[in-house]
Amino acid sequence: MAKNEVNDQILVRRQKMDELRANGIDPFGSKYDRQDLATDLQKKYAAEDKEELNADMPTTKVAGRMLAKRGKGKVGFADLYDRTGKIQIYVRKDIVGEDNYKIFKKSDLGDFLGIEGEVMKTDTGELTIRAQHVTFLSKALRPLPNKWQGLQNVESIYRQRYLDLITNRKSYERFVHRTQIIQAIRNYLNERGFLEVETPVLHNIPGGAEARPFITHHNALDIDLYMRIALELPLKRLIVGDMERVYEIGRVFRNEGLDTQHNPEFTELETYCAYWDFEDVMDETEGIFKAAAKVVTDNGKVTYQGTEIDLGKPFKRVHMVDLIKENTGVDFWQPMTDEEAKQIAVDHGIQPEKYWKVGHVINAFFEEFCQPKIVDPTFVYGHPVEISPLAKKNKQDPRFTDRFEVYIMGEEYGNAFSELNDPVDQRHRFEAQMAEREAGNDEADLIDEDYLRAMEYGMPPTGGLGIGIDRLVMILTDAPAIRDVLLFPTMRPEKIDSIDAEVQADLKAAKKNK
Repeated sequence: MAKNEVNDQILVRRQKMDELRANGIDPFGSKYDRQDLATDLQKKYAAEDKEELNADMPTTKVAGRMLAKRGKGKVGFADLYDRTGKIQIYVRKDIVGEDNYKIFKKSDLGDFLGIEGEVMKTDTGELTIRAQHVTFLSKALRPLPNKWQGLQNVESIYRQRYLDLITNRKSYERFVHRTQIIQAIRNYLNERGFLEVETPVLHNIPGGAEARPFITHHNALDIDLYMRIALELPLKRLIVGDMERVYEIGRVFRNEGLDTQHNPEFTELETYCAYWDFEDVMDETEGIFKAAAKVVTDNGKVTYQGTEIDLGKPFKRVHMVDLIKENTGVDFWQPMTDEEAKQIAVDHGIQPEKYWKVGHVINAFFEEFCQPKIVDPTFVYGHPVEISPLAKKNKQDPRFTDRFEVYIMGEEYGNAFSELNDPVDQRHRFEAQMAEREAGNDEADLIDEDYLRAMEYGMPPTGGLGIGIDRLVMILTDAPAIRDVLLFPTMRPEKIDSIDAEVQADLKAAKKNK
């Protein structure tokens, strides 16, 4: 829609606003005692016979935004949308009266109306409210995007999410499902004795993941603080404090790029359970995914970008080294030096970093040759110790850890392990991470002395889990990009031109010419 056309429509809508005020009607009204929601009415009267319903005509009061309008002369129809869906209204001049009908006729798409009337069905069988009185509730001063074309500018979908929600019911329902999915996860954990807690967003030291943090400054204390990159270390302090089963669903922040799978702030679930190991957490993770899937499917099957995913069947479990051997023929079970591993990487087209050890090469092989091929839900376990600074070493082979990640369609959806609860070993791992940082890995962990002190008071064997809520919602709602499941994704700042002055000048000129 051209700017001049938008200005003209805004001008007309503001004139209508002034007319409403001149007639004693507040264009931005007050409370309205709605009796029924659209979907509730549809369900209640779906099976009613048209003749029987129209003979009885029960009364109701509905309210919503008008998104379609048709009819002419003394009769009009419109579609009102509330948070549950659509209801058709039928307005006759001879029933509501001339003044009240004029309010309806002059209403624009986007305006909010309250309708008091009788429930009936049309000849086509559509449930309809025959208005007895129309109440004007709120004026939309800007025209909505074309109902059939929707938002044509892709950026506007994310910048002006409110317009996307108004014009795209599929998007609206996706965010309803997001809330229901999170609630299903909460219910699953609460029923198993987990306690939901809250931990700080501002940390003295960034930890719990390899990521670049956002840094801010606290003026009163005159110290730099870090936006949390994970929920992990504060939650494990609570395990030390004998809380035994805790979880948190919260925002975490990573100073990284933007793509279809990443946003600088996102929602993470982390759970910790005393006396569990990573195999118990596999069972927990599978249960969480199945509970979440029930929000959108009865049989556990969902379709993501054209591929059917069965979340109802048992998830596959495979060791990372076995998966690499299966896909490349390279056997990393064999003992080798760091230099030998780096040479194998070079031979397979992978350029190693200076600080890499055997474990880094194994991880690079997995990411390059195995991860993209995973389609069905799969637990990949046995991560090398070099890339797992907070996980317990495997007792049979201490080169690896009791850690797993869950993959679907080539993407990671969760990370978990038997938590390292030996404070001496943990200090050595932190020191190794610091050495990596000095060698050029600026995402490596720092030494968290307070966390080490907490561990020294005694931490029970514990199984921990982290799941990216946004990615889980993506696959359950067939959303192609993370921005499609975030109500307000991170965007580059936009310059918004005000047209108020121009419109106001036109309004003054119109009044002067009257």
